[in-house]
Amino acid sequence: MSRSLAEQFNVFRVMHHGTHEKQLSNVFAWLLRVDATHHLGDLFQRILLLRVNKARPSGDQLPLSGFRVLQEVDTTITAEPGKDIADIVLLRDDTAVMIENFETSDGHGHDYESYRTYGSANERQSVVVMLCVRRERQKLSMGWENAVVVAYSEVLDDLRTHLDTDRGWREENPRQNVFINELVDQFVEGPQAMTVQDQLEFIKTMCETGESARYGRRNREAVAAEFAGQVAQHAQRQFEDSRKTLGLIKQSLRRYAEPTLRVLVNEATGGVVQSVSANFQGRWEWSTTLVTGDGEPNIFLAFGPTAATENERAPEPVSDPDYSRVFVARQAGAGIDRIVQTDVSLGEVIAGIDPDDDRLGLTVVALLQENTEEGETASIALPAGPSY
Repeated sequence: MSRSLAEQFNVFRVMHHGTHEKQLSNVFAWLLRVDATHHLGDLFQRILLLRVNKARPSGDQLPLSGFRVLQEVDTTITAEPGKDIADIVLLRDDTAVMIENFETSDGHGHDYESYRTYGSANERQSVVVMLCVRRERQKLSMGWENAVVVAYSEVLDDLRTHLDTDRGWREENPRQNVFINELVDQFVEGPQAMTVQDQLEFIKTMCETGESARYGRRNREAVAAEFAGQVAQHAQRQFEDSRKTLGLIKQSLRRYAEPTLRVLVNEATGGVVQSVSANFQGRWEWSTTLVTGDGEPNIFLAFGPTAATENERAPEPVSDPDYSRVFVARQAGAGIDRIVQTDVSLGEVIAGIDPDDDRLGLTVVALLQENTEEGETASIALPAGPSY
């Protein structure tokens, strides 16, 4: 389950596209244009307007096609232009659909009445539509409660359903099909929770652990919610307990570093380590620092989340890291220039490292000597295990 939450490829996420309403307005305007390169004709106009008509009285329905598509239309009625801009306007001689595109159903300062009045020019039928990712009715005020609210998921689901049945279009337009799939993935489905193989493994695990009976219960939503709640309780307890364990490791590592490790390193280096600190917070909290002097770099004994963070930013990260071990990193400016995975386990740290155990000391000394004797082999013998 944790692997399934990892971010998957999506062109919108790679390009950071869709983080601003103008970017997504461009995409929706492209879908709405009859002669655009999607080669869908007026399909998306019909899909959107069918959704709009569902929210309107049966005797007051809008035409489903024949609209021109405009963007960034100044709807200000006063003589001074540039005060209010409609994201997308669908326009034909008898009807105008004024579309405000935003993440939530929120007018966010736009003038609903100016939108409606602009659309009604030349005796057109005028409808204001809020196109959004999420419906939040409490945010609809100052006239926007009268707008027709349409969610991305509704129109994109309708589009995807149609295209799934149109094999000819998919074969003739493979690139457009991929693009629309990416759009649906990003703004409707989100990253897929599991691949088919993941799903089969999940079913297998449910059967092996006595949870398969859940699949036979009829109220699927209630069963899923109950199961999710139980998993969430376990996850919360595991997270809380694991954080306490990280705290125990930090305390034990700090006690070992001062004075045992400090003395060992200073005996080999002539007194480089001046003090031991464990005061960092946030991503750097799970480490102990050997504070050095005389221009020597500080040394970090990192573990768990901090070791993962340090390994990600290291110039040469440890390949296939084992985060059940203690890592040693060497400071370089605001970052690090070297990180080493030791064979000292976190279980050993919690139990208390034997004062005669010199594995961490040897690794620290090696990194310090490597820094002062660039290009030379350290004179101290290192234990077998990690590659230095």
